[in-house]
Amino acid sequence: MTPDDIHTFPVVKAAVVQATPVLFNREASIEKVQCLTQEAAAQGAKLVLFPEAFIPAYPRGLSFGAVVGSRSPTGRLTWQAYWENAVVVPGPAVEALGAAAREAGCYLAVGVIERDGQYSRGTLYCTTLYFGPDGQLLGKHRKLKPTGSERLIWGEGDGSTLTVLDTEIGKIGGLICWENYMPLARMAMYGKGVEIYLAPTADSRDVWQASMRHIAFEGRCFVLGCNQFVTKSMYPPDLPGLEELASQPEIMCRGGSVIVSPLGEVLAGPLFDEEGILFADLDMTLIARSKFDFDVVGHYARPDIFQFTVNEQPLEPVTYRPEEG
Repeated sequence: MTPDDIHTFPVVKAAVVQATPVLFNREASIEKVQCLTQEAAAQGAKLVLFPEAFIPAYPRGLSFGAVVGSRSPTGRLTWQAYWENAVVVPGPAVEALGAAAREAGCYLAVGVIERDGQYSRGTLYCTTLYFGPDGQLLGKHRKLKPTGSERLIWGEGDGSTLTVLDTEIGKIGGLICWENYMPLARMAMYGKGVEIYLAPTADSRDVWQASMRHIAFEGRCFVLGCNQFVTKSMYPPDLPGLEELASQPEIMCRGGSVIVSPLGEVLAGPLFDEEGILFADLDMTLIARSKFDFDVVGHYARPDIFQFTVNEQPLEPVTYRPEEG
């Protein structure tokens, strides 16, 4: 964004969608994205954010039958249901999401479980997909480090998808859930000049709110935190392994979506214990004003003391050299 752009587009209306997918159902979840994106755009939103792993599910409470040293047959069936409903990039699901952005005329960011379509087709990634108002897929970000038991079901992303998009409404990028606790990952985003920082998550704890305000204040950027609201009764009754949820509370995830200004002030939310859409007008000129006294990669940086290098090369599991001769 150039200085002229800031004055041409001084205010961006953003929407954070706190909702539940149709769990373990890719097509029905895409339809919900389409409907809610239209609803947000009808109220003037130019940027719409959905939570982490919205398509097809954040499988909270499920073990996939894994303990140290063994995996159960039922857990493999749970995995199969998850795998079957994952999103291949590119593919029909991506085209449908792009159509949702195009029909709404807005930027759209959606958390998906991405199935590797390039190598073995056997690995899943926790991914954010970015779409432009023309429906084009502009980029994606794969979660760098799944947390805890997430490591059993998701692979690790690499530096090639540390995405920040330079758009007419601002520089859009972000990290997924506990990646936001990785100081160097945040620094990589700040170094790319992120202005609208997206933080889709599955963390509904109160302490997450402090993190969202800290990141906004540290990065001098708008932060959009987005979570799901999920109850136990929303899980499909025929899902293998469902009996594991018997001891779980009825409210599995209470939400906590929020929008924060570059000076750490809460503009909308946090929203708990229900589905809903948060809206806020992002005054992009506030970013420049906020950096008057602190710019983490500008006048407050000390490159004479600290050096930080980001490897953005895709790390391919197999590379082939052409035959010689």
